[in-house]
Amino acid sequence: MFGTQDLTLFIISGLLLNIAPGPDSLLIMSRSASQGWRAGVSAALGIGAGTCVHVLAAALGLSALLATSAWAFTVIKWVGAAYLVYIGLQMLLSRRVSTAAEPLAAPPALSYRKIFAQGFLTNVLNPKVALFFLAFVPQFIAPDAAHKSLAFIVLGAIFNFNGMLWCNFLAIFTALASRRLRLQPWLRAWLNRAIGALFLSFGLKLALASK
Repeated sequence: MFGTQDLTLFIISGLLLNIAPGPDSLLIMSRSASQGWRAGVSAALGIGAGTCVHVLAAALGLSALLATSAWAFTVIKWVGAAYLVYIGLQMLLSRRVSTAAEPLAAPPALSYRKIFAQGFLTNVLNPKVALFFLAFVPQFIAPDAAHKSLAFIVLGAIFNFNGMLWCNFLAIFTALASRRLRLQPWLRAWLNRAIGALFLSFGLKLALASK
């Protein structure tokens, strides 16, 4: 169909890859835990929009530039790493409203638009996501496909759709679990700090990564 092959294997592999933890999942979980499922869904939609950019870039051959140009890869890598570090520091150093009863209250809420932008930039500024699509998706395009770019876009859309199912499930599940556990504001603040530290580590790991 549309020049694809082994579609069932592609769907199963894509689901397993989406379930694997990373910066995207952590962002969704942190926003859902601190602001509810709508915030988590906003982050998920931003991540999905970023994935669309990667799919189109790979289909048009732009991702091949990252694979062949050390300069382009380095620029995107450093920008992406800087943004991950920025988010991590923002979580670690965000101002908190303190009271005598709650000496460490939950961090201030972000607008859904800002959360969407965070999800989008976290995903789209990661050059390894672009290289992943360039390496993974072509394995499921038939060698004799008449329109390989169309096949790439179809597979990318399927991957992104499955990813959105998982991301939205993660957002809703995390919000429900947070409500069920009745996390206190001080515990949410420390959770925010822990996730901020993880984002710092992701940013440093990306900055030190080679192709």
